[in-house]
Amino acid sequence: MLGTHLDLSALAVVVAGAMVGGFVTGLAGFGTALVASGLWLHALPATMVPPLVALSSVAAQIVGLMTVRRAFDWSQASPYLAGGAIGVPLGVTALAAASPLMLRTTVGAFLVLYAVYQLSRRRNLGIGAWGGKAADGCIGAGGGFLGGFAGLSGPLPLVWLQLRGGDRDHQRAIYQPFNLIVLTLATFGMAAGGQVTMPTLWISLLCLPATLLGAWIGARIYVAVSTQTFEKFVLVLLLTSGCVLLGQALIL
Repeated sequence: MLGTHLDLSALAVVVAGAMVGGFVTGLAGFGTALVASGLWLHALPATMVPPLVALSSVAAQIVGLMTVRRAFDWSQASPYLAGGAIGVPLGVTALAAASPLMLRTTVGAFLVLYAVYQLSRRRNLGIGAWGGKAADGCIGAGGGFLGGFAGLSGPLPLVWLQLRGGDRDHQRAIYQPFNLIVLTLATFGMAAGGQVTMPTLWISLLCLPATLLGAWIGARIYVAVSTQTFEKFVLVLLLTSGCVLLGQALIL
């Protein structure tokens, strides 16, 4: 039925990845690809992981978005969304044609350097409104490319919004709908490219309850934690994701 043979231990790993990925996305507004991919790559064929990440991320993003729906500002989010719509097809095309080694190395090194720098400073680096909406659109295009390529739409816009400044709900009300729309577009792009197979759809349906439950728990914790705790969690998550990407590049 699934088109791939999973024993009980592999099935448990897949479901655990779905729940942890959903939890992190519900709490931080992104992260399914960062935390679930490592587990899923141990239990599933590598070609199934990017579309499964995109499908699971969309489900988790919908739950997390409800947490900050009142702070959503279309005028602030629109440059990111327009850029993301441009970047997604480029990323999907690259996924089918390019080696991920250079991309994983570059993005991983950037995330590690940024997170270490911000965690070691007493005051976070800020750029204010530098570059305006044109720069926001470029960042959206980069996030869209990464979303189409590997389901990694979240880190680049999040880093940029942290540099922009503002409260966490305002930042999340921009990058969470961005992630949702970009990953939805990436899912359609992967489906059009033949990467969303029936086995992947069956496994995504199997993972759906765990993803939604994890996202709901994460969203409830997001509301309860302080801004300082949330910011440190996000930076540690970015640092971890950078290390994972660099580790994957070295293994490959």
